[in-house]
Amino acid sequence: MTTLASGTDTLTRDALTVLQPGFPGTTAPDWLLRRLGEGLASVGLFGRNIASPGQLSSLTAQLRSERDDVLVAIDEEGGDVTRLEARTGSSFPGNHALGAVDDVELTRAVAHELGRRLAECGVNLNWAPSADVNSNPSNPVIGVRSFGADPELVARHTAAYVTGLQSAGVAACTKHFPGHGDTAVDSHHALPRIDAELSVLEQRELLPFRAAIAAGSRAVMSAHILVPTLDPDHPATLSLRVLTDLLRGRLGYDGLIVTDAIEMQAIAATYGIERGSVIAIAAGADALCVGGGLADDETVRRLRDALVGAVRSGELPEERLAEAAQRVRELARWAASASKETPGPAPDVTRVDIGLVAARRALTVTGADDFTPLTEPPYAALLTPVANIAVGDETPWGVAAELERLLPGTETAGFAGDDAGSVILEAAGTRRVVAVVRDEHRHPWMAATLDTLLAARPDTVVVEMGVPQAPPRGALHIATHGAARVCGHAAAEVIAGV
Repeated sequence: MTTLASGTDTLTRDALTVLQPGFPGTTAPDWLLRRLGEGLASVGLFGRNIASPGQLSSLTAQLRSERDDVLVAIDEEGGDVTRLEARTGSSFPGNHALGAVDDVELTRAVAHELGRRLAECGVNLNWAPSADVNSNPSNPVIGVRSFGADPELVARHTAAYVTGLQSAGVAACTKHFPGHGDTAVDSHHALPRIDAELSVLEQRELLPFRAAIAAGSRAVMSAHILVPTLDPDHPATLSLRVLTDLLRGRLGYDGLIVTDAIEMQAIAATYGIERGSVIAIAAGADALCVGGGLADDETVRRLRDALVGAVRSGELPEERLAEAAQRVRELARWAASASKETPGPAPDVTRVDIGLVAARRALTVTGADDFTPLTEPPYAALLTPVANIAVGDETPWGVAAELERLLPGTETAGFAGDDAGSVILEAAGTRRVVAVVRDEHRHPWMAATLDTLLAARPDTVVVEMGVPQAPPRGALHIATHGAARVCGHAAAEVIAGV
């Protein structure tokens, strides 16, 4: 049963309750267990915390031995953003692949199976799905994390994802409110700005969030973006107009509002994490995500003390902090109840590789009629852009591992820069080249590399694992709509004619 340290006063407990911190390692450190005893109610998990499903189950059991109603959150979108399978690549395609198929029942089934696996490991809050409409092709941080550029499509798949995930007993946290799709800046590094009229926001950004709310999303995550039409002075995470007036008032949302990671530079570099946390709670946020970058007891202490100090100075109303803490506890009660009511795993036959089924359906193949499948091992050249922080660079991607399974002897290497084309040609020798790209349209050096390869070797196969904005080219062009392991698997099957 949950036990709270007798010396922890109500104000301090409430301040701890609204934090969602991360930590290093695959077991819970002593400081984290102590904070759970003092009132901390949520913990955030990242790839660094997960080695295997069995280890994750042991970790969540360790957390619940200290506090049985703890919310265990994770950033598990499937596709490119995976923590559960950070070391291998995801068994599920991401949102863009699901949007390309445009079968809401498939999206619901994928989300349910992903949620079932999370619940089986003791995770009960997922910082997903992304409801962002990827209307800006130059967006460096959303891209394939979005279901697409059509607001209606994004809305129906967001609702299906929320329904599927929560039917498995895992709370959905729909993000990034009010919409991060029309940005060309990554909020991990700076403060993005969306200059759109209210009428555009209503028809584009807000539509998927309305759908998520109607579907019963238990949580919504705010974005660190400035939308002057809504609030010219504060980013959404810190805006009373956005969180309270718009999300709570006009959209009628009454669930948990979680901030995106408070240590991201859009907040940390402009307000500082302590000041930013106080303003966020005052603006209407109920929980503060922290720990992707800062993951230690000192950070927890700093934020706790900042909130307590703001209440005592009169800057933050005590009832606002108490209300936020109460919403966290309400979600914890829902999660505990849902875990008891959720049925056990379905028979294997009903969920056979649903992720791979979806990845196969998501492929767009150009040139297949004139293509002869490869029978000899090729040279897989990975044209590697700098990974954004949300995706990370620890998760493998591409098609080489799957081609090696089907065509033993396949060789591979990663390339970048203006001379990549000539270097690849020399490395490949007489082998058939399979060029694997990610968002060719955003990287001039990548497009130039393909120009060089195709001029010298027109039989080159091109696999686009990002958003397929550039015209298809190559002897065979495969758009996977994402770089998950199963997307590579599906593409390799086409290349090898399996």
